Amino acid sequence: MGFSPSNYSMEPPENAGLAFETAEKIILRWDSTASEEAREKMIFEGDRHEVDRYLQAVDEILRSVSSTSIYDDQNKVNSAIEIAMARLEDEFRNILIAHTNPIETDSLTDPSSSVRSASVAGVAEEEDDADGEEEDDASLRKGDELLRFDSGASSATASYRSTNCIREIDLLPSDSIYDLRSIAERMISSGYLRECIQVYGSVRKSAVDASFRRLGIEKLSIGDVQRLEWEQLETKIRRWIRAAKVCIRTLFASEKKLCEQIFDGLGTAIDDACFMETVKGPAIQLFNFSDAISISRRSPEKLFKILDLHDALMDLIPDIDTVFDSKSSESIRIQAAEILSRLAEAARGILSEFENAVLREPSKVPVPGGTIHPLTRYVMNYISLISDYKQTLNELIVSKPSTGSRYSGDPSIPDMDFTELEGKTPLAIHLIWITVILQFNLEGKSKPYKDASLAHLFMMNNVHYIVQKVKGSPELREMIGDDYLKKLTGKFRQAATSYQRATWVRVLYCLRDEGLHVSGGFSSGVSKSALRERFKSFNAMFEEVHRTQATWLIPDSQLREELRISISEKLIPAYRSFLGRFRSHIESGRHPENYIKYSVEDLETAVLDFFEGYPVSQHLRRRSH
Repeated sequence: MGFSPSNYSMEPPENAGLAFETAEKIILRWDSTASEEAREKMIFEGDRHEVDRYLQAVDEILRSVSSTSIYDDQNKVNSAIEIAMARLEDEFRNILIAHTNPIETDSLTDPSSSVRSASVAGVAEEEDDADGEEEDDASLRKGDELLRFDSGASSATASYRSTNCIREIDLLPSDSIYDLRSIAERMISSGYLRECIQVYGSVRKSAVDASFRRLGIEKLSIGDVQRLEWEQLETKIRRWIRAAKVCIRTLFASEKKLCEQIFDGLGTAIDDACFMETVKGPAIQLFNFSDAISISRRSPEKLFKILDLHDALMDLIPDIDTVFDSKSSESIRIQAAEILSRLAEAARGILSEFENAVLREPSKVPVPGGTIHPLTRYVMNYISLISDYKQTLNELIVSKPSTGSRYSGDPSIPDMDFTELEGKTPLAIHLIWITVILQFNLEGKSKPYKDASLAHLFMMNNVHYIVQKVKGSPELREMIGDDYLKKLTGKFRQAATSYQRATWVRVLYCLRDEGLHVSGGFSSGVSKSALRERFKSFNAMFEEVHRTQATWLIPDSQLREELRISISEKLIPAYRSFLGRFRSHIESGRHPENYIKYSVEDLETAVLDFFEGYPVSQHLRRRSH
């Protein structure tokens, strides 16, 4: 049952006329400094009749303070009060300890709650057809957890009172709360408020600390947190998000409820004083972790966990305001709001620094075979993860990229007219800008290729990868938009066209008629020597292209097939026509096999070797002629 001021008055429950002497004897009998029996037994663990007798005795002693009949023996009264209060303090502590147990955390799942969690670790190492941007903790269980507190045999199951996301638990049995309130009222009436608060806060804080340990919340200073490796911090951040929800919505809220049950109405804001005595230290310890993350060194891999922290804390702010709603707990509310602001600023700063890092990434060693550069994989997987946080980031980002400008004239920064992106969200503009500076950087990385064809193939591969990543993410595609996606598609197709021109124009040039016909006098015909040289040139060029470009790599199978088809559509008809017109001139001469080395079918087969990324025989596979 509950306890309120109306349940108790300074009149004892029965036998109201107890004399001071009788009351004093009862008080002295339970003086633990003078009695072995009193030291070994606790009043409130025994017979309820004895509990009532002791409380009646205390009430009689308290009435005697103002009694004129024994004014001359005030020292005796004061001594009895001191003994009684020392005893009640011990009883108060014992009741609290007897029913104080840490939370049980066997099950921390709230099926109605979920949160996305992303990590940039390893985003550059996925397979071409199965991106490896997922992490073991790709879905993180939130912590609006339903926890069980062991409150003794009288409270086998926890009861909850739900207010929004707050789930309060009855931490102690109702009869224990009644006894604690009875003791607290008498201690406060006797001027022992400070002692009462200290005992309560000490015991309950120990219970909160034990629950913290169960939840995996460590005592780490801001310096300790900042010295940890990021891999360790990722694990601790996940744990903190789950634990913080438990602490605010269940643990702290339930401690507040318990304080109200015991102390409400016994004096001005006593319940709040006891609550803050209990949880202020743990609350500061809890928030110190996220505070340390918010002011730590910024680096790209931290963005997603910082956003997870930001979202978790943002979600908790209304509950923090509810649980810490008093004047004395204002500092907790302010601290939480300030950390939230710093996390937001950290996220904005990391995004800006990421853009600069993409623009300035210095590696110039060409990737073998013109395949997808690790930077491209990393950046596109990174912004795909960013798109998962679009709601949060659209709220945090209000300005265009600081590195961008319209036709800046700075050769180290690409030109971009941001007015073309009017109507897009700030985050969408940032993501488009990142793809722009990525392409700008890639163009620089293409220059070390000595073969112009390979440089174009490299750009084709990488821009195509960018397009595929945008298409593969509905959120990213929605933000970037089809108009910009068309521009990107046009760029990789242009690179493919540039590759074909750089490679195949000179090969196909060998198959022209010009320069083969001779005329003179009354006759005209074909110069066999020129024709032989033309076949020899074609064979040599094609063999060289085949030998080198078989080692080049187009990882996307569809793109690889499309480019092979495009090559075949230009090469095979031209060769078939050339062969048809001039085969007879070669075959009528000596050793025609030295000049017509390949059939049309041979070339069709050879094209299938292109862009596989491995060496082939220097000699093309030839059919029998």
